[in-house]
Amino acid sequence: MRTTRQRTAVLSALQQQEGFTSAQELHEALEADGITIGLTTVYRTLHALDRSGQVDVVREKSGERLYRPRPDGGHRHYLVCRDCGLSAEVEASAVEGWAEKVGEVMGFTEVEHTVELTGICDRCHPGPRRAAHLNPDSSRQTTWVKPRQ
Repeated sequence: MRTTRQRTAVLSALQQQEGFTSAQELHEALEADGITIGLTTVYRTLHALDRSGQVDVVREKSGERLYRPRPDGGHRHYLVCRDCGLSAEVEASAVEGWAEKVGEVMGFTEVEHTVELTGICDRCHPGPRRAAHLNPDSSRQTTWVKPRQ
């Protein structure tokens, strides 16, 4: 991916956001900072950043794609609450292994995959706490996907 002024501006603005953000919110932040850029350019740039592996993407309940810079260590998977937008990173080595194996068996290389996990978190659906045994590694990252009104 070649470096352009717009791509640099979008990535920089994305890194300043807290958690996942939409293309429209990112466009508004860029405009507020005095950077003139079209919304289409923001969408195109985010798509290119996604294809190059520089951002993580989740969908919120309306289907809108939300973005954030990919942390060091590569591709991540998240479980997102459909009500409040809580986003919890999940351990997914089984998914990674499965995708790689399917590619090998089918004779494919450079296999990519998308896994979207959504549910209702304990805060939105009170009841017995179930999450503690699913993710004993307390260093896992939990962020919020901004809920849409």
